[in-house]
Amino acid sequence: MALERLKRKRKKQRQPTDLRKESTYLPNLLTMGRIASVPLILAFVDNHSPVSSFVACMIYIASSVTDYLDGYLARKRKQVSILGKFLDPLADKLLVTSVLVYLTAMDRCPAWVVVALLARELSITGLRAIAVAEGLVISASDKGKQKTALQMIATICLLIHFRYPLWGLEHATINDEPLLINFHAVGMVTLYLALVMAVLSGIDYFLSFARAVSAAGRERKAKAALPATTPPAAPPAPAAPPATPAK
Repeated sequence: MALERLKRKRKKQRQPTDLRKESTYLPNLLTMGRIASVPLILAFVDNHSPVSSFVACMIYIASSVTDYLDGYLARKRKQVSILGKFLDPLADKLLVTSVLVYLTAMDRCPAWVVVALLARELSITGLRAIAVAEGLVISASDKGKQKTALQMIATICLLIHFRYPLWGLEHATINDEPLLINFHAVGMVTLYLALVMAVLSGIDYFLSFARAVSAAGRERKAKAALPATTPPAAPPAPAAPPATPAK
């Protein structure tokens, strides 16, 4: 009964969500800006213009920085909101998947690699939803963080795409040929490394999920096996003192 009263009290104290007000929070504005930057990035990707491709890369980098900045500001300004919890993962998925799919259409990366990366993302997202519904906490692994970093570096290099000289070695040559960095080749190598880490981190997450589910199942069985405890009987009431005869 006390637990039910506490739940009812919390429901009464919970304030309704004001989405219009939350949409004016600075962290949420940054997140919405990240979503709005996606078509801008795609518009600048051009296989025939190094300048346009470089601009697309700079916009992508700026959008990726806001991914870390909005979370920091939300915690610092105490503006963690329902709208932000919805928009932040949506913006991340839109930014990553849209750019990778468009790079495939521009023949800058093979389709099967992008399909494998997206399949991994959808699988992990589904497992996270199940884990949250079951009340399980599965922390992100180091392999997942490495995969994210490698994928970001690969995407940046594939957006640049063209060859550029090394900074500070513009006049360096090899066999009378200028020393240039092939950003497309660097991006492809890094993307394959990201794919390897995606597979390893996906397996790691599946195993962590299976262990967490098994542990939760054993805990429920252990609780069900415990004998039902009955409240201790109330002590007997003290006997009434004998009545004294009237004089």
